[in-house]
Order: sequence, then C-alpha cells, then structure tokens
Amino acid sequence: MPDESTAHRIAELETAIATLQPDTIEARARLVELRAELGALRGEPVENPAWVRVKLARHVKRPHSLDYIHRLAPDFTEIHGDRCFGDDSAIVSGFGHLSGRPVMFVGQQKGHDTKQKLLRNFGMPKPEGYRKAMRAMEMAAKFKRPIITLLDTPGAYPGIDAEERGQAEAIAWNLREMARLGTPIIVVVIGEGGSGGALALGIGNRVYMLENSVYSVISPESCAAIIYRDASKGALAAEALRLTAPDLGRFGLIDGIVPEPLGGAQEDPAQTAANLLETLLLALDELSAMSPEQLIEDRYTRFRRMGNFFTE
Repeated sequence: MPDESTAHRIAELETAIATLQPDTIEARARLVELRAELGALRGEPVENPAWVRVKLARHVKRPHSLDYIHRLAPDFTEIHGDRCFGDDSAIVSGFGHLSGRPVMFVGQQKGHDTKQKLLRNFGMPKPEGYRKAMRAMEMAAKFKRPIITLLDTPGAYPGIDAEERGQAEAIAWNLREMARLGTPIIVVVIGEGGSGGALALGIGNRVYMLENSVYSVISPESCAAIIYRDASKGALAAEALRLTAPDLGRFGLIDGIVPEPLGGAQEDPAQTAANLLETLLLALDELSAMSPEQLIEDRYTRFRRMGNFFTE
C-alpha cells in the first residue's frame, strides 16, 4: 500500500491526466511526463519520454517520405540515377506541385514491408544515393525551384561497398554544395534523423521536425554501446542525447515542430500531411521573398550560430 502522500500524488496525477486536453504539442509532451510519473509511483515499468518518441519515430506503420510526397504533390514525378554509378532506392527525388507551386522533393525512404525494406536498404543511402540527391537539387536550383528534403534514416549505409565508392566524400560534398545553392531549402525530419546520413540532406534555410521524430549524431543503441558498454541501455542514452523535437527546439537547432495526431503520425497520416503542408507553405512564403544571395547568407548564418564558442 502506498503511503498517504504518495496516494495523494497519484490521485492528483490521475485527475490531471483525465482533465488535460492534448490539443497542443506542449500539452501532449506534458501528458507523457504525467503518465511516466504516475507509472513510477505505481511501481510500473516506465519508459522515459525520449525513448517513447524514439519508438514512435521507428513505428512500423509510421508514414515515410513517399507517403507524404504523394499526399502533398499528387503529380510527383520521380527521377532516378546519379549519372555516375547507379540508382539508390533509399533516396527518392523528383518534381511536383505543392499547392500549385513547383518544388523539388528529396527524401529518404525506408519501406513498409520486408520486400520494400530490402529494396530501400532500410532507408540507409549509399554514395550513389547522395549523388542522386545532389544532382536533383542542382537541377532544382538551375530552374529556380524550392527544395524540400525529408529526413528518415538511421544513418548512411556503413558497408564495405559504400566505403569503396566514397561514402564520406559523397556526404561531405552534399554538405558543401547544399550550402551554396541559391534556392530555398526546407528540411523536415519525419522519422529518424541519424548522424551524417541525415545531415547530408539537412543543410536548409529552415529545419523542422515532426512532433515524434528524433534527430541525433548517433543512434541511442550505438551511443549506449560506446558510453555504457551496453547497447541495451539505449533508453538511458536517448534521454541523455536530447534528440527529441522539443529538446532541439529549446536549443534553437530547429525552426519549428509540426504537430502529429495523439499517438503518432501513423494514427492519421492525412492529418499529419495537412499539418506539414501548412508549415511548408508558410516557410515558402517567407523564403520566396529572398534573393539567391540572401538565401545563401541566411543558410550560412543559421548554421554558424549553432553551438558555444569560447575565445581567450
């Protein structure tokens, strides 16, 4: 039996959970915290809020890039190949109209079933994928089309064949060349944003995250294997990494959070896509007023102000 103070707190939490209206991002985040505290007081197994979001970002039914692209731009026409080695199905790219505006989409695609996941290499691009993405973005800049990138990968493919074909060089090339493009670039993390594999498509004027997506330099399991010598402590590492959208928003590393339905984007993909469309259109309205030189300077300034710098 819990003591009187604990019982009182449990009653308070139950009342707060029952009366809380989860109609905003902040309210839903508060709901996760209250449920975690209630579970701890009841002696139930509790997952920290960061790990809950990691699991939602990886949910088997979570929408991927093509799910959003086909809802946002039904006339989407995909382009293939890097004109150097081959076509990487882990990255999709092509032109489409976003509420009548011609844009270039570039996204990382995981796949839903086993066959698709194998075809898409579980969303882990190889060098030819990043070179295809860069070819598409350069084409968009040539025709003065805004670029929208959708990030959803555990990381770049670490296989020997990818390393032999210049994985690190392909990522580094994208980082440099995206910074130089004189067209609006909007980045959205829709699931997992893993390490340089995601950042290779992440140099944008505006960077947004879906509410239950994550963005980090390393996966929680890999971090736990290095720091704690135990990959099973991924939940602990997830909390320490501060990889959730609310965390990154507080640090000023992203420009906004796109709301998801309660329970995650998989509960209502159409509503999530509608929320994403609203965010994209507002960003395009803002960026379309800038000249190519202003866009490049805006992008440069955005990334230069990240982090802390100390001088003697």
